[in-house]
This record gives sequence, structure tokens and C-alpha cells, in this order.
Amino acid sequence: MAILSELPGDPIARYPVVIIGGGACGLVAALAARDAGADVLVIERDGTPSGTTAMSTGLVPAAGTPDQLAAGIADSAAQLAADIRAKAKGGDAAVIDRLAAESAATVEWLRREHGVPFSLVTGFLYPGHSAMRMMGTPNRTGSELMAALLAAAGGAGVDILTDATATDLVARDGLVEAVIVTRPDGAREVIGCATLILACSGFGGDAALVVRHIPEIAGAVFHGHPGNKGDALAWGQALGAATADLDAYQGHGGLAWGHGIPILWPLIMEGGFQVNRLGLRFANEARGYSEQAAKIIAQPEAQAFSIFDERLHQLMLRFDDYHDALKAGAIITAETIADLAACSGLPEAALSATIAEVAAMTQGTAVCPFDRDFTGKPVLAPPWRAARVTGALFHTQGGLVVDCDARVLWPDGTALPNLFAGGGAARGVSGAGAAGYIAGNGLLTATGLGRLAGLAAAGQAGAQTGETP
Repeated sequence: MAILSELPGDPIARYPVVIIGGGACGLVAALAARDAGADVLVIERDGTPSGTTAMSTGLVPAAGTPDQLAAGIADSAAQLAADIRAKAKGGDAAVIDRLAAESAATVEWLRREHGVPFSLVTGFLYPGHSAMRMMGTPNRTGSELMAALLAAAGGAGVDILTDATATDLVARDGLVEAVIVTRPDGAREVIGCATLILACSGFGGDAALVVRHIPEIAGAVFHGHPGNKGDALAWGQALGAATADLDAYQGHGGLAWGHGIPILWPLIMEGGFQVNRLGLRFANEARGYSEQAAKIIAQPEAQAFSIFDERLHQLMLRFDDYHDALKAGAIITAETIADLAACSGLPEAALSATIAEVAAMTQGTAVCPFDRDFTGKPVLAPPWRAARVTGALFHTQGGLVVDCDARVLWPDGTALPNLFAGGGAARGVSGAGAAGYIAGNGLLTATGLGRLAGLAAAGQAGAQTGETP
């Protein structure tokens, strides 16, 4: 991944807006730029765009939506921003405020103008959120969200070049003039651009970069797109752009062992808990699934078991991922604690004692040593269920520093001439480390910064050509 100072040949085409990466960020940016009147090209390394988005639940936090109003849920952009800041304890306050302020408008625009079938997820709160505000497609899967965005892009006339890996940029004094792409047969093509949006995610797929920047999660399962090799970070650094929070990431403390299927966190938030291979709890699971990943990695064999019951089983049936886990045989069912211990390989005495302790905490007669409040939920009861899980790295959250229009910045705070970034390519809103992540932060920056980048890039490209986008 190099920065070239001269064109290696004549461009095969030139676009006002070129976007590298066809995940949610790239497609949302493309839709925004097309709505603003610009011609757009999305460059995508895969045959079919999917990105990390397709591996997620596809949920986007949005505050102040009509859906919340109809459900009687009080929420606001300021409340969402406050929730993000309270968990992250860092990050760019102005960008956090802007993304929170644009969250409802972004979701509503995608639904109204481009047919993305968002609806409000109700019935439980995700860690770190003070209101029910997660918006998702009907089956709550990222692949479904990607399908909707791809359909919208096709309808909007977005050009998508697939099976094309962006390998180099041509730039002088920070001004990007072209992108060099390599095709599967080795052929190289030059594509000119007036503006460039980096939407090619972070560096979770590069083990060396993970060791360098996030050693606490090095060696964990990477459950993200294999193309997340840090291309945007490398290009930005080569251009002299500012970076921040490179140790930030979204982990997950519930990836089904040997199956690669996330066991989602409503199971925990509504009363489930985790034990290690000794049958003992080891953390406050409700603090967040992201920071729980490293805690599991530190346990014997880097494993834990999520323990739950029939009530929570019924709750989880709302999610396609859980159905996938059932089909894969990742969920253990047992009528008694003795059977649960036998099926899971956990020591019966320790498991029985832990279940009794959790029941006492739920009834308010015991205090959790990890400061979790179990009260207000029903006591877990047979039939029992369990899932053997490990901690995983889903995607990195640090990256290129951007402003409130997704412009990539120099270290002095001024903007590079025509470079934008969003999603995992940009510094996120989670602060440092894993603990600042709350559910949806990844897709908040993907959709929010994607839309802002598309609008700003289209406006700049139109101004450069003297046209009105």
C-alpha cells in the first residue's frame, strides 16, 4: 500500500467521488453523494460487497426517532451523546455530538429515501444505553442490512467496481489524484478522483498491527472481514494524517467456541451469566460485551460458558444468530444442574454453588463480588441452557482523525485537501481500549460518518468543477 507521486498511466475513468470499501460506510456514503447529485464509484475487493457489516447484527443507535415517540420512549441526541461519553471517557466530543445529532435523521433518510426497513428493537437495553434506541432490519442481521443497502445503491445509480483491490494512491502534497486498483488477473487500473472517501475499515485482520496496537486481545479469534488489513491507516499515515485511539476495539465475550457465531448480549443483560471452566464467575458480565472478551481470554483455555434458562432462550429466538447457533449444536440443554455439568464438562459442585449464588443475588439476599446488580430479573430456573464461548476481536475502533464532516485531518487540526474517512477507517467514538464501546458504535460511525462524508465530498467535487451537486 503505497503513495505514488506520479500517475503510472492514463486513468480509465475519473469520478467526482471515489469510495474505497463497499460495506455499510461505503454504501451509505455513496447514497448520500448520489442524492447530492455526484457521480460515484465504489471500489470493492470482494465479488459481492459485504464487509464487517455483514458479520454484525446490523443495529444502529438512533435517538429521537418517530419509532421511539410512538413507543413512548423519551430520548434525545444529547442523551445518546452523554451515554457514549460516559462509557468511552474520551474521544472527540464534537464528533460524538454531531453523530448523535444526525443519528435519527440518518436512519430516517435511509428508510424513507432508500427503502432500508429499519424498526426499533424493544424489550431490553443494551449495555451503556439509557434508552431503547437500536434500529435494525426485520431479522436483525448485518447481511440483511447489506442486502438493503446494495439494493438501494443499485436503484440510485451507484457504480460499484467489484473484484478490485485498491493497492496504491497517487497524491501530491496530500491531494489525492487517483486510486490504483489490482484485478484478480494482476491487471492494474488507474481511476482518477476529485475526492476520495476511505471506507475500508480498520486493521483487525492484520495480526502484526493488532500485536503492536492492541496486545491485550492479540491471539484472540478475529471475527471480522479478512480484508481489514489497515489499508486506510497505512495510507493516512503515509500522507502524514493524524491518528488516535489505535488501541480501541470492539471485542465480544460471546463467540460460540468452534462455531464462529455470536451469542448476543440480551441473554446476559436479562439475567444470564458466565462461568469459566472451573464453574466460577470471573467478571461483571453486564458492563459490556466488548471488555468481556479480554477477560475471557485470560481464563483457563480462553473459554467461558454462558448460563441461561428457558425464559432467556425464548428471548434469544428473536435473533437469527441464535437460530444459527441452535442449528450448529452450540447450545446445550439440560433438565438438571447435574446434567448441565455433565454435558458441559463443568465441575458440578462449583457450578451448583455459582447458580445458587446468582439466585441469591437476583433475590437481593447476596451482593455480587463484581458489583453487578442482578435484581429486577426473574431467578433462573430449569430447563438450563449453556453455550461455550470465547473472547473475540470484531473490529478496531481507532484510526484516522476526522472532523465533523468526516474530513481527514493533519496533526495541526487542518484538513487534508480532498480526503475523507468513516467507519473503521476513522477514529471512532469509543475512546481508548475496549471498555468504551457500547452497542452500535461501529455502525453509528459507519452510517453517520458515511453520510457526512458523502455529502461533503459531493459538495467539494461540485465546487471544484463549477457544478452544483
